[in-house]
Amino acid sequence: MSKLYVRIEKNGILTLVGTIEGPGPSNARFRYDRSYLNSEDAVPVSISLPLKEKAFSAAATAAFFEGLLPEGFTRRTVAQWMHVDEGDYLPILHGLGRECLGALCITEDGDSMDASYEPVDEDRVRELAAEGATRSAELVTNAHLSLTGASGKAGLYLAPDGKQWYVPLGLAPSTHIVKQSHVRFDNIVLNEQLAQMTAEKCGIKVPKSFIINTGNGGEGEVLLATERYDRVMDPEAGMISGLPRPYRLHQEDFAQIMGIPAYSKYEQGDDSFLARMFDVLRAYSSDPVSDQVRLWDTIVFDYLVGDTDAHLKNFSLLYTPDLKNMRLSPAYDIVSTAVYEQSTRELAIHIGGACSLDEVTRSSFKKAAADAGLGGRMALRRFDAMKKKFTDALHRSAEELYATGFENALDMEKRILEHGGIAEQ
Repeated sequence: MSKLYVRIEKNGILTLVGTIEGPGPSNARFRYDRSYLNSEDAVPVSISLPLKEKAFSAAATAAFFEGLLPEGFTRRTVAQWMHVDEGDYLPILHGLGRECLGALCITEDGDSMDASYEPVDEDRVRELAAEGATRSAELVTNAHLSLTGASGKAGLYLAPDGKQWYVPLGLAPSTHIVKQSHVRFDNIVLNEQLAQMTAEKCGIKVPKSFIINTGNGGEGEVLLATERYDRVMDPEAGMISGLPRPYRLHQEDFAQIMGIPAYSKYEQGDDSFLARMFDVLRAYSSDPVSDQVRLWDTIVFDYLVGDTDAHLKNFSLLYTPDLKNMRLSPAYDIVSTAVYEQSTRELAIHIGGACSLDEVTRSSFKKAAADAGLGGRMALRRFDAMKKKFTDALHRSAEELYATGFENALDMEKRILEHGGIAEQ
């Protein structure tokens, strides 16, 4: 394996942080560059990889850096197109690492550092909607772009006028994550947009999102576009291909923070994920009190809407542009998985000892609050308030979507009320 160079963007400037070296994934190790360590403003790329001269173990290296990569079908397809072993994350990281989630850029010596945007015509957007994960995997491979998760998604750039989409090439940052419908789950795009809109009405901070309709709003004709909260426009950032360049903001999800591989992102036994997440906020957030409340509200909402796939990688800390402070990121990837019979009702993160959506009670949240070190009275008061406004927020969101032509929105509302956690209350 060639040496991989890890750079991080700070205030719009890429800085060499360190390298990953080793003949294979079982012994590749990340080490900070000595000149970076000697700089006055050096910060770790991850809480799990603190500043030190000694190289990190292969396990610690993989837990963070492999956590930047897509999973499941997308990873498998990308590996096939690259003619590399799906189990070897290093060549995949090199192939996709020029535009990751957060502010990292990973290259080999001699890689082009160019950046440009290529216009996407309507037919290509339509293909992206119709062909799902296969087309998105092709796009992320060609664009050297890495997005975590198992669902089909791609990073695109939306022009400031909101009319033209572009594929980011080389080091060019994207502005939106675009997801396709999933063949196994009907109306998944509508489901997620409805959940996001409902969460916002319930007071939860979420990124802006909207449905791209390439036909009549049916399966294979819609995409969900979500604005990247880890990208921000700044007038001093310059231009790429005549378009304003976004700054990258660094982020890391809670699996990376805790040094947990992506394959262990679902809680097993007594992992105590929830308590550990609150410990992270108390230790590292620049506003730990506010962020603990925000995390608690999101956990409650995920339960009410029936999102059993709210795992560790669906919660992140977002860094400021100078990398000096971090806050809980907006909530993302909220979907009512409970409406699908083929989806599990087992919780990705246990709530007060309850492992299944059907086992959770108000008392479960009382115990969860105690486990997380929260005041029980405050936590239950917020639980009751969220439960009280959930149904109305869901209904208003469904009506808004219905009014814009998505006729299945009211049916999705009904399914969430029947199968989500709100049905248990």
